[in-house]
Order: sequence, then C-alpha cells, then structure tokens
Amino acid sequence: MGYLDPSVGASGGGQPHLFNTQTRLLQAALSLLANNGQTGGLSGLTERFQIAGLGNVMQSWISQGPNMPISGDEIELVLGDGHLQQLAEETGLPQNQAAHQLSEMLPDLVDRLTPNGKAPHGGLGDLGFLLGEFMGNQK
Repeated sequence: MGYLDPSVGASGGGQPHLFNTQTRLLQAALSLLANNGQTGGLSGLTERFQIAGLGNVMQSWISQGPNMPISGDEIELVLGDGHLQQLAEETGLPQNQAAHQLSEMLPDLVDRLTPNGKAPHGGLGDLGFLLGEFMGNQK
C-alpha cells in the first residue's frame, strides 16, 4: 500500500540503511500525530495545515475518500523550519529530502490511523500507543 508497505526497504539487496532511515522517518511522522508531540497531535497538525491554506489536503487524508497529494515544499510550509530541522536531525536526512519523504508517507499514515474517516475525539494517542497501533496494522 505505497510508501508504508512493510516490504519497502526490508527486502533483498541488503539495504539496512534505507530501512533504518525509513523507520526513523516513520517514528518522526508518528510523533507529529501523537497527542504528546510538538505539533499538538492530529488536531494541532490539522490546524497548521489550515493556517497554511492546506486544510482540505489534511481532511482528504482523514476522510474515507481518495488522499490528495502534498509536495515537500508544502510540508515545509506547514511545519516550518524549526520542526522540519528537528525531523531532519532525527532521521539523518537533509531537510528537503525529509520533507519530500514525509510528503509521501504522511497521507497514507493519517489515512490508516483514521480508518473511520474521522479524527477521534481526544486525539490519536501518545507515541507509544501509535507505534503499537501502526505495527499491529502491518500484520
């Protein structure tokens, strides 16, 4: 199912660095959505999208319809330099590459964590809960 397919980076050819980078990016992306994350969880991130004029993009990921795409530049606009720089440091990627990869990962991630087409009241949970939920959905 796209960028978050468990086979990406984990199969043949011995690419453990790619897998480690993807794992770090996944954890960083989940931390953006976690209630205890720096962006204020899903509701805080949704508000950032609205402020950036991209609220309809986030809503498409939450709803049950098709996910609208987002570019790395738009991710940079939404997150701002501070959050994006921290994400880049956490993943070991250059800032623009982290933004690009996050633009591929985040729509699918939000879609999977909101399967009923609605943002849950009270948020998605803390980072530990989200990691458990996401890993459980991979099986």
